[in-house]
Amino acid sequence: MTQHSRDTPQFYLTAPSPCPYLDGQEERKVFTHLVGERAGELNDLLTHGGFRRSQSIAYRPACEGCRACVSVRVVAADFEPSRNMRRIAERNADMIGDMRTPAPTSEQYSVFRAYLDARHRDGGMADMTVLDYAMMIEDSHVDTRLIEYRRRGPDTGITGRGTGQMLAVALTDVLSDGLSMVYSFFDPDEGDRSLGTFMILDHIDRANRMGLPYVYLGYWVPGSRKMDYKGRFLPQERLMPSGWSRVEK
Repeated sequence: MTQHSRDTPQFYLTAPSPCPYLDGQEERKVFTHLVGERAGELNDLLTHGGFRRSQSIAYRPACEGCRACVSVRVVAADFEPSRNMRRIAERNADMIGDMRTPAPTSEQYSVFRAYLDARHRDGGMADMTVLDYAMMIEDSHVDTRLIEYRRRGPDTGITGRGTGQMLAVALTDVLSDGLSMVYSFFDPDEGDRSLGTFMILDHIDRANRMGLPYVYLGYWVPGSRKMDYKGRFLPQERLMPSGWSRVEK
């Protein structure tokens, strides 16, 4: 691969395939590779334009006749948790997230496998092996972190880490203006904790502490039950044809 091709993004279009969010629809994606010395800069730029990252690929929907997928980012400093979100935070007060350099482990994969089998048995990731999982975690040319969530231990105030069983994991990119939640999963046997919501709340808190204005949640799809939860984190900005537009309620 020449230097020119590594530093100048080339964009490609996928073939149509069934939409995972809306029945009876087909999806297409435009994508490019995130490689080379400018990968982080390019990831920032493309995320601002509605792209998402998967390993060393940045992509966004390019569906014919459908614009249902809307990029959303939470305005961290102005975020106001709902009463239910406050209850979820209290329910998980015994949890601590340890942000570290991304490195796959067998413990993570066990949680990941249980999550897929319980929540996404028919999804596109259902057949991922431990090697596939390792690639998902390690194949990044941008500033990526892994956050492992465990129960607090007696020395958490000193070490900053939890102890005991791993309950959830988030793979997150650190952008110039926010945290982008690439992928997260959790122990399906801990459903009462609402760990998906808890991880977003934790990221909002982290963004504030890191001085970052946004938490990028990916695509919100009106009419899709899978994506409905993202619209509840307010205020947020949604990427419209005219640019990012703030939504208060």
